Amino acid sequence: MSISDSISAPIDTPVAVWSQVDQSRAQVALSGAVNVYSLAGVWSEVRQKQTAWLAQGGGKAQSLLFDASKVSSLDGSAFAFLIDVEEAQQKAGGQFEIQGLDSKYQPLLQEFAPIGNLFPVPTVKPKRNFVVSTGMATQNLLDDARGLITFTGHLAADLVWSIRNIKQVRWGDFVNAAVEAGIAALPIVGLVAFLIGVILSFQAAIGMEQFGAVSFVGPLAALGIVREMGPLITAILLAGRSSAAFAAEIGTMTVNSEVDALVTGGLSPIRFLVVPRVLAGILVAPILTLFADIVSIFSSMLTMQIYGIPFINFYNGMLAAVDVEDILSGLLKATLFGVVVSAMGCLRGMQTGTGAAAVGISATRAVVSSIVMIVLVDGIFAYISYRTGF
Repeated sequence: MSISDSISAPIDTPVAVWSQVDQSRAQVALSGAVNVYSLAGVWSEVRQKQTAWLAQGGGKAQSLLFDASKVSSLDGSAFAFLIDVEEAQQKAGGQFEIQGLDSKYQPLLQEFAPIGNLFPVPTVKPKRNFVVSTGMATQNLLDDARGLITFTGHLAADLVWSIRNIKQVRWGDFVNAAVEAGIAALPIVGLVAFLIGVILSFQAAIGMEQFGAVSFVGPLAALGIVREMGPLITAILLAGRSSAAFAAEIGTMTVNSEVDALVTGGLSPIRFLVVPRVLAGILVAPILTLFADIVSIFSSMLTMQIYGIPFINFYNGMLAAVDVEDILSGLLKATLFGVVVSAMGCLRGMQTGTGAAAVGISATRAVVSSIVMIVLVDGIFAYISYRTGF
């Protein structure tokens, strides 16, 4: 008879027999080889009888005795069975005792003592009050601001280094990032810019028509697009598209310890990873903004045809309202937006933590931080333009 036959052979006598002495005492008699095969079906039966017996106790101390004097062998599942029954007994406030267990099994059983350590009671975290939550939020904000300032200093120094050492810049990564952030973004930028031009012209024409000043819609829309809407819409699209991509790419490298490997090898992660992407952002942001300006103005020109404004009138009014200085102002703002979007994506990527969700969190933080910084830079630029007239 093979070993497999002996394992799969049916067991006539259960290895664990439950017997209730009275309402406060019960006994489980173990016999034979107590293993994972012989306990099948017996484990759940004993536990069900134990649960029903404990429910009859009415809060009185109940004692359960395990008689292991007739046991020939035990395996890991047998000890798990003992621990399970003992934990249920202790949880109900009863007593548990093992008699007749061979001395060779005692050291293994003592490794699990006390049983309560195997079943820790879940602790409820105290709720934070308003003062603690405010303090922690302020601390996180200060830490984030400190990290942003430190990163800005390192990036500025490495951008100066890239100007002095042009040949050492990773121009391959620069080209790849410029293609992904620039050429690949042309369709979505063109679509959104077209819709913005149409919507802006329609909304302005509804109000201007009441005063008979529909002819002024074209010049005003063109001026607003060139100075504000073109750079802003382009920057927001880059934030949702390119900044998240930079954060996810560098974040994955951070999770895989590739950034740590660069530091160990004596290479600067900012020069190696950040500088090419920031340079790509500086290049593509003004180009995409100029493209968005052209598409928006063209769609605005088409919209004005509905109100009977000829192309030549729109064109002449735009030339009278929009100056070269306005175009340069919008392109300069777009360049700053490009720096902000690409830098924030790289920063959040390098701040990625550990775990599967860390990369997604970094991408989300990159988009949110980029939009916040875009609004902040736009407000500062608007104030400077108001004071200087540029």
